[in-house]
Amino acid sequence: MSKLHYDTVVDRIADTLVTASTTFTPDQMRAYAHCKAKETNPNAGWVLEKLIENAEEAEKNALPLCDDTGTPHVIIELGKDATLPGDFLPAVEAGVAEGLRRLPARAMGVLGDDKERVSQKKGLSDDPGHLAMAPLRIIAIPGNAIRVTVLMLGGGPELRGKTLRVFHKHNFQVVLDEMVAWAKEAVALLGCQPAILAFGVGRSNFEASSLALEALKNADFDVQTDVEKEITDRVNAEHIGALGLGGDTSVLATFVKIGAQRASGWRVVSLRTECCVGPRRATCEF
Repeated sequence: MSKLHYDTVVDRIADTLVTASTTFTPDQMRAYAHCKAKETNPNAGWVLEKLIENAEEAEKNALPLCDDTGTPHVIIELGKDATLPGDFLPAVEAGVAEGLRRLPARAMGVLGDDKERVSQKKGLSDDPGHLAMAPLRIIAIPGNAIRVTVLMLGGGPELRGKTLRVFHKHNFQVVLDEMVAWAKEAVALLGCQPAILAFGVGRSNFEASSLALEALKNADFDVQTDVEKEITDRVNAEHIGALGLGGDTSVLATFVKIGAQRASGWRVVSLRTECCVGPRRATCEF
């Protein structure tokens, strides 16, 4: 791998954040087109049509897919033969801030000390780049590449997410049924349907939520495992529909990442209920 320059990393990360914020991946566009074609509720069909038009205009004009431009979350995949320069992580952080300014993102960085940030007493910064990215995750991969994925996570899905232990009773279906029950409740309350569901199953709250985020990073709307399809189909059978108007598409797709497990009577499950413009993500490679 050639020597990485700080300014190059900043620039490419900034561009990646803008791409994540303004474009659907081709597989997601195909998923929306497929759901629109088979939708039997005319009101829901109109919503799906407008979501497709919104995505086309956002990409054409480099505009945010949603006015809630989200909080940046970064996953770095580090090849075992790659060397990470000492200033790479600071460059990623600076690139995220620059990307928020280029977009521009909604200015949502909260000012003040710990207590003031919680209470929001000091108000907000006018600088979109003041919104700090979430703590990043590094995943080891084969080879010598460094891949950086930026995900922009909106606030609404955080209201409908859930991370909790589930007693498995030595039966996978017990856990799956609980996941479906969570999803039905969350999607009904989301407001900006159709949802994209992401589940992580791990040994701790941190691990499970990290796996859910990884499931979104790896999302391929052209491919659904048997487990993912069952969750999608069972929630869609509720006929919540786009924007809660009824219809056939309450969930566009489901993505599940199951990690290592430990000897215990429970598993920790984390659900992220992405809204209709999620998952906003893009990847660059060094």
